[in-house]
Amino acid sequence: MSSLIERVSKDIAEAMKSRDQASLGPLRMLKTALTNREVERKRPLDDAEAVQVVQSLVKQRRESAEQFRAGGRPELAAKEEAEIELLQRYLPPAADEATIARAIDAAIAETGAAGPKDMGKVMKAVQPKLAGYSVDGRSLSEAVKARLAR
Repeated sequence: MSSLIERVSKDIAEAMKSRDQASLGPLRMLKTALTNREVERKRPLDDAEAVQVVQSLVKQRRESAEQFRAGGRPELAAKEEAEIELLQRYLPPAADEATIARAIDAAIAETGAAGPKDMGKVMKAVQPKLAGYSVDGRSLSEAVKARLAR
């Protein structure tokens, strides 16, 4: 997805011009991660692959922030959360709860899931329904689990 890499490159140039060091570091890290993934794949990334890279970086930052809070380092957790905010600008819009609930209900009807043992089938069916949205996998999993427990 050269358009995302181009957008990140343009944002890096703007951050350099405005001497915005807080944005420059995470932007360079994002561009490096996208470039590394392209090198691994030996071809340009498509939109979905680029979004996966951004989502994995956001997930890493969330986990780091949790660990910093648990370790009594709120200033480092705040830095990670600021990076999350910056990275989320490159993700598609987040799905709201109603959209997620509709997708889960449709996936359950489609798969004929009866209980928690069918969670894998439902997760596999619900993910394509939420394509184009940014959805946290952990919260989606918890929502499916809660819905199947009823």
